[in-house]
Amino acid sequence: MTTAPWRDRALPAAARVDDLLSRMTLQEKTAQLYGVWVGASADGEGVAPLQREMTADYDWSELITHGLGQLTRPFGTAPVDPALGAQALARAQRRIAAAGRFGIPALAHEECLAGFTAWQATAYPVPLAWGASFDPPLVEEMARGIGRDLRAVGVHQGLAPVLDVVRDPRWGRVEETVGEDPYLVGTIGAAYVRGLESAGIVATLKHFAGYASSAGARNQAPVRAGARELADVTLPPFQMALREGGARSVMAAYNETDGVPASADPGLLTGLLREEWGFTGTIVSDYFGIGFLQSQHRVAGSEAEAAHAALAAGLDVELPTLKCYGKPLLDAVQAGEVPEELIDRAVRRVLLQKCELGLLDEDWTPEPTGRINLDSTANRALARRLAEESVVLLDNPDGVLPLSPDTRIAVVGPRAADALAMLGCYSFPSHVLTQHPDIPMGIEIPTVLEALRAELPDAKVTFAEGCDTSDPDRSGFTEAVARTSEADVCVAVLGDRAGLFGRGTSGEGCDVTDLRLPGVQSELLDTLVATGVPVVLVLLTGRPYALGRWNGRLAAAVQAFFPGEEGGPAVAGVLSGRVNPSGRLPVSVPQVPGGQPWTYLQPPLGLAGEVSNLDPTPLYAFGHGRSYTSFAWESDAADTEIGTDGTYDMTVTVRNTGDREGAEVVQLYLHDPVASVTRPDVRLIGYQRVQLAPGAAARVSFRFHTDLSSFTDRSLRRVVEPGILELRLAASSTDVRHTTRLNLTGPVRVLGPDRVLRCETEVSGPA
Repeated sequence: MTTAPWRDRALPAAARVDDLLSRMTLQEKTAQLYGVWVGASADGEGVAPLQREMTADYDWSELITHGLGQLTRPFGTAPVDPALGAQALARAQRRIAAAGRFGIPALAHEECLAGFTAWQATAYPVPLAWGASFDPPLVEEMARGIGRDLRAVGVHQGLAPVLDVVRDPRWGRVEETVGEDPYLVGTIGAAYVRGLESAGIVATLKHFAGYASSAGARNQAPVRAGARELADVTLPPFQMALREGGARSVMAAYNETDGVPASADPGLLTGLLREEWGFTGTIVSDYFGIGFLQSQHRVAGSEAEAAHAALAAGLDVELPTLKCYGKPLLDAVQAGEVPEELIDRAVRRVLLQKCELGLLDEDWTPEPTGRINLDSTANRALARRLAEESVVLLDNPDGVLPLSPDTRIAVVGPRAADALAMLGCYSFPSHVLTQHPDIPMGIEIPTVLEALRAELPDAKVTFAEGCDTSDPDRSGFTEAVARTSEADVCVAVLGDRAGLFGRGTSGEGCDVTDLRLPGVQSELLDTLVATGVPVVLVLLTGRPYALGRWNGRLAAAVQAFFPGEEGGPAVAGVLSGRVNPSGRLPVSVPQVPGGQPWTYLQPPLGLAGEVSNLDPTPLYAFGHGRSYTSFAWESDAADTEIGTDGTYDMTVTVRNTGDREGAEVVQLYLHDPVASVTRPDVRLIGYQRVQLAPGAAARVSFRFHTDLSSFTDRSLRRVVEPGILELRLAASSTDVRHTTRLNLTGPVRVLGPDRVLRCETEVSGPA
């Protein structure tokens, strides 16, 4: 078939795929719609629960004679040397190609949430740390590096980024998200997609849609969000990542919304995503998600019915392995129970993507040679920069930080001397290596204790663990108090242990009932504070925790969200003063553990008031973060009138008035005093990170388009309404520096999917 039209690179991809489809048997077509997870455990102790029930039996040699759509996680399932793994993958691909009539290899996918989830690959900060950086260009650069590493070993598709907007911080997967604001999630997420796609990797947006709005913050629980919340909070990041990032794949979420599972929702996967938004790529299932239509959601009575429902909704590819799209689907089509047109529709999308990737060409893959370094010096430098930019200085009321270079420091806490304290649940060491205890980490991960000793060589640094992350044992308190009493300052390093499905305190399936620190860490902190020695709290976590109990009692507080393999030096650099902290909170930090199971995007009735004795006001607001320098803001913005289809330039000059270089994050918020439906009191619509030397100034200009004030009205139309708006230049959602009132005049405007999604920003001067 080397001279067949589908092999002709000069022809358009659509023509090539049409010719190929016309030559394929039904079994060859269905084979393109599923993946195979070679080497995955089916004993229930693998990566995901329910693997035993969801794993189908197959004969590999027989299976590949019909072709194969996907290879699941050839590097992310068990420790494998990158060079040997690349060679093994190439051999497997050649075998797949040789076994089928058409010589088409599989599309290989991997997880890449916080770096390539593979042994010896760079472990970058988690997405919540990306959000804290407020630095899309740096996130894009990181993603480009991740993409290059994936391509170097023969991988084609990355299952990232997560674009879920945090709605309840008790949810275990908060660490995988960018934050609690859709604009921040969308802009950071789009940057990640651009980077990954620029390296030739198919980015996969997940989880579409509503997954983070689960009832009670339980993983995979039903979602009871209304259509307006979905339209105004959940969906905008996906639209931005598709339009601005060019993502070529979307993953259907596990959740059901108002009784309809996402994997079987044609209105979501076809009506909205394809017909309204114009998406032309592939839609893949979350792992075992199609089978869950039968076993978990119970909207299908058999595997074949589940396959039919998913295909009809527009879901193209079953991951991670064949269960429903294999023999059950084939038998159902042959019996006339499932139209073959649904198979053709999905296969066409899969083959178009393979054609884009060059997998329909005869020279589809190079033979890897030599050593492959997945944790290069350049990678580590990127990981360090992002970690440093993501550390948030919550408070430093008495100027205890930076620490004196020759002081006596007692480092206390269960996260201080554990390398895994730096990593989220989708890092390879936390995700896979826990099942291989005899295998070394594969990458160097300095702890906070090690990094602080290196950072301050003249300081006297002692250490006591104090307690475990989650165990109730308090026997270590005595030594912790002794070490603290001998010191000038105590650095208490507390937080989370990332894991999966209850094996950690943060991560997938590690949901919590409230936001108190895990285990007896709160009691340890109380005990340390009671010594009278100044205590600097350092949190290494995957979610925010309630800190009101210690408000006014701590010498300083530092928040780092699983900052990756270079997180120890980044945190130590902030403590020593080598790094001027510039991170800003992508999620609010609550006062009390049960007082804020929601986010800052609240309408008036969600705010503090006299009708309830419960005060949901956060201790530290969204966007908050302090610095070792100071900044002055000046703006000449004036109240004005524009049309409901107009624009307005909001400008501010920011000057570094301190004695050291630092970064300010200028944030622009929208306040809509009166609307036809209730609106969040404030919401982010623009931001700009500005790096300034002492005495230097920069002028930041935001071009506000009225589309950015739009919302979903009572008829579920997206509209811009006339009336008064306030634009607020702020250092956080509550720290407002300048306000401008705009009077929007003219008719109500109804917007389509081509609406303006971002506030264009221009910086004059240092950036």
